[in-house]
Amino acid sequence: MRVVVVGASGNVGTAVLRRLRGDESITSVRAVARRVPHTTPPPPYDVAEWWPVDIGATGPEGRTVEHLRRAFAGADAVVHLAWAIQPSHDRDRLRRVNVDGTRRVIEATVRAGVPHLAVISSVGAYSPVHDDIPRDESWVTDGFRTSDYSQDKAAQERLLDEAERRHPELRIARVRPALVFQRAAGSEIKGLFLGPFVPRQILNGRLPVLPWPEGLRVQAIHADDLADGIREVVVRQATGAFNLAGTGVIRAADVAEVLSRANWREVPHAPVRRALWAAWHARLAPIGPGWFDMAAGAPLLDYSRAERELDFRPQWSSVQAMRDLLAGLFDGAGTASPPLKP
Repeated sequence: MRVVVVGASGNVGTAVLRRLRGDESITSVRAVARRVPHTTPPPPYDVAEWWPVDIGATGPEGRTVEHLRRAFAGADAVVHLAWAIQPSHDRDRLRRVNVDGTRRVIEATVRAGVPHLAVISSVGAYSPVHDDIPRDESWVTDGFRTSDYSQDKAAQERLLDEAERRHPELRIARVRPALVFQRAAGSEIKGLFLGPFVPRQILNGRLPVLPWPEGLRVQAIHADDLADGIREVVVRQATGAFNLAGTGVIRAADVAEVLSRANWREVPHAPVRRALWAAWHARLAPIGPGWFDMAAGAPLLDYSRAERELDFRPQWSSVQAMRDLLAGLFDGAGTASPPLKP
């Protein structure tokens, strides 16, 4: 199979290239990214032929679509991973990359005659819940009103709905993972979510006590398990939606065991949200309160469909994936990829 990976230089893209490298089912990989390696890249980036395309570029719409069409020519599948989280205060830029960029990828896929498109959505596309009952892929994907990330994921889902109606010949899969963690993304995730004012030392068990929002629980998936799932979607030419997550759930005690010698205290949501709002508006925090709303209200994922149809068996639990990421955050881990470079 000939596969094109859009957004191949990021957290998920790195894991996907790592998974496809040496895979006998994959005959060639073409990697599309805004920032590509300038020299001969080391593994896993050496598995791909790199094409520089900014899917969120300004200027004539048709020019970007044509660049993508050329990159997609002759492919058996396109995997769309590209997504922007920063700059969080530039709403227009985020929408151009996330929503307009997805529309351009879909159009280029159709124009190039590629038969299969796999798009990475997110648990953030789902509407809020107030319980711990796992939801399957039929749960509503209207997102969180207060989260730009979530609203863009919901808009992406609507674009895929429209593409399925207009182009029945195109087989479309949408993968909705939990939070994606891996050691190699430590530097990138610190920059995207923690910023320069959070010292790495506190990530190594030096907090006297961990303040934890009441009832907060999250799922995670290790990037390698997600890459396995994406590989199965591509090779099987699967269609429809697939939830993917690691086993178990991350709660306060799991995080406190790593960061604060098992000392933690629950705190109300309201003051946490107000503090994050103030820090974001003061440019002290890189993300706004919408991320907190999403973390507090996102559903737990039922991934039994992936187990049945993709033989998905995660090798990492949610807690193990979290520990791998925290080790990478503390060590400043990264890769040779421009987005992940320490």
